[in-house]
Amino acid sequence: MGKPMLEVKHLKTKYVTRFHEDVYAVDDVSLVVEEGKSLGIAGESGCGKSTLALSLMGYYFAPLHYISGDIIVDGKNISGMNPDDVRKTVLGSDVAYIPQAAMNALNPTQKIIRFIEDVFQAHGIKMTKKEIYDMARERFAELGLPEEVLQKHAVELSGGMKQRTVIAISTILSPKVLIADEPSSALDVTSQKMVIRMMRQLMEKGYIKSMIFITHELPLLYNVTDDIMVMYAGQIVEWGTAKEMVFDPIHPYAKGLMGSIIVPEEGMKTHALTALKGTPPNLKNPPKGCRFADRCPYAVPTCQALAPEPKEFEEHRMYRCLMSVRKLREVYENGTRPEFETEFD
Repeated sequence: MGKPMLEVKHLKTKYVTRFHEDVYAVDDVSLVVEEGKSLGIAGESGCGKSTLALSLMGYYFAPLHYISGDIIVDGKNISGMNPDDVRKTVLGSDVAYIPQAAMNALNPTQKIIRFIEDVFQAHGIKMTKKEIYDMARERFAELGLPEEVLQKHAVELSGGMKQRTVIAISTILSPKVLIADEPSSALDVTSQKMVIRMMRQLMEKGYIKSMIFITHELPLLYNVTDDIMVMYAGQIVEWGTAKEMVFDPIHPYAKGLMGSIIVPEEGMKTHALTALKGTPPNLKNPPKGCRFADRCPYAVPTCQALAPEPKEFEEHRMYRCLMSVRKLREVYENGTRPEFETEFD
């Protein structure tokens, strides 16, 4: 096992609505990302992926609120820190975050070099403008971005170039963890490939130590990340290597999710594409039992009453279900569902 760059232990966060209702968007999430590794996070819209990404920065602002748990970056616990301290000492230098639609975050009235100067100033790094420019020029060149981009305004750049520029700015201080939330969305295929190539270069050159990659495009996760974590209703329901998760998912939700895609790199899958019925539960009042029970084709009454705990199996894999791996594989193979509580073992 490599050195952990990010350790998350039993993290819980919530949203508070204007009616003072609590929405438990991240509920008891634990994970580890090792140095040199990348973790993909998959799941439907509303499952908690983006909220988890925001929570992992340790920087909370309404309506998102921290409840409990630990976020440890390279041995330093950043949970519960003062927001100003997080902004000055964590964001950008320890943890970098690329939000959805990041390309629209650039102020159109400022040149790109000014954003980079602001990053150094915000972190109290004493460098002259020339030193900052020279460093930025070298970094941009290594990542395939021409020097003239530094003197351009955002409106002068294409969508793909803006996204790559945002990534370069976000990682200019060589953070230990990069969290990328849908970094290739709204881009054409060619631009997507350039963005992915750039993020790989950041890892290869050591500018970032580890990465969390969030996307709805599951085949993309298969090609980009080492591991894949599937979220549902604010919880992790399964974790494994990218290959295991795409071709041998265990949890019924993960199986349904992966069954809805085709991975052409391995040859076109021969199975019939599946669709998940129903919608995720309301997280203002999470179900007492399994959160996927209402949609699960294999659920029995016990599933509605008992909440499953995470269970490990094989090496480096976990899932959250009352049924054993043996029983799940049996029902998948036979196409049947368990009828009695004794089917759990």
